[in-house]
Amino acid sequence: MYPVVLDITDKKCLVVGGGPVACRKVEGLLGAGARVVIVSPEVEPEIQALAQQGRCRWHRREYAPEDLKGAFLVFAATSDPALQQQIALEGGRAGIPVNVVDQPKLCTFHVPATIRHGDFLLAIATGGNSPALAARVRRELERQYGPEYGILVRLLGRLRPLILERCATQAERKTLFQNILHDDILCWIREQRWERLRIHLEDIVGAEGGEVLSRIRQEEGTDHSGHMKEGC
Repeated sequence: MYPVVLDITDKKCLVVGGGPVACRKVEGLLGAGARVVIVSPEVEPEIQALAQQGRCRWHRREYAPEDLKGAFLVFAATSDPALQQQIALEGGRAGIPVNVVDQPKLCTFHVPATIRHGDFLLAIATGGNSPALAARVRRELERQYGPEYGILVRLLGRLRPLILERCATQAERKTLFQNILHDDILCWIREQRWERLRIHLEDIVGAEGGEVLSRIRQEEGTDHSGHMKEGC
């Protein structure tokens, strides 16, 4: 398997099935900005609510090959092995990547266990051999990589254009990025020591560094469970 991170914004992603596993697939796809279509005679209440809110489209019927038209990804999440195999075969013929729940040999792609904080993403995959092991590793990593990593990635993304504009050579850019990544920078974010972080950024990139931090804090304006809040 070749690991890749896909942009599925506004791409049609088909989910066949409406049970708990399908529900998890739908929620993950919506979180990535996909245009989700569900085909199933019955669905979980969560999926029904999402459809009623207009966040996804639910066709309350059995799957038909025509459902594949225009799909970017397909997820077969039914309890019918024969139907699962049919979707895999028809998706393969159409050249569409297919994920078949609980049947890794039929899959042309697998969905890893993930830890996500904004644009910071860690993925753990076992080639479909053991989702339980992937979930265990994810739980272990969650204790090491918290929301502060998402904030740091966002900060570096905002600072990057300033550094690219300011530095003429790759060596200069590398040095500046390394200087920004102070050994304590994650600790400062985790402990909400924003003034200390502001001073550090201004020392490295000038007043613009502090301004970038201020804008990010204003945009987030939430709590430390996932983002930022005022320091203690």
